[in-house]
Amino acid sequence: QVQLVESGGGLVQAGGSLRLSCAASGGTFSQYTMGWFRQAPGKEREFVACITWLGGIRLAESLKGRFTISRDNAKNTVYLQMNGLKPEDTAVYNCASADRGAIRRESNLYDYWGQGTQVTVSS
Repeated sequence: QVQLVESGGGLVQAGGSLRLSCAASGGTFSQYTMGWFRQAPGKEREFVACITWLGGIRLAESLKGRFTISRDNAKNTVYLQMNGLKPEDTAVYNCASADRGAIRRESNLYDYWGQGTQVTVSS
């Protein structure tokens, strides 16, 4: 059983930055492909970013240039650096894990999920 715990969310003004963290336990983190998703009120969950266990990266096209994903296998943690935040980035952000997967944009391909962290961007 893998446990994922997100942190780093909060309230920020438009144009600001946040770094989200997702700490994993209960498995071999270096073998996991990790993803970030978000869901705004009244909207469907959407893919944000993915980093594979081999280091491959994919970002949602609309977020390129503002968001980056990285991982620290020594700390069993994946990060989402968010710069130039906009009010439309307001959402609950969840991380998810999949065992040794390739790039995965579909949420149903992930096995474990964290509880989420709220990001609110004020205008």
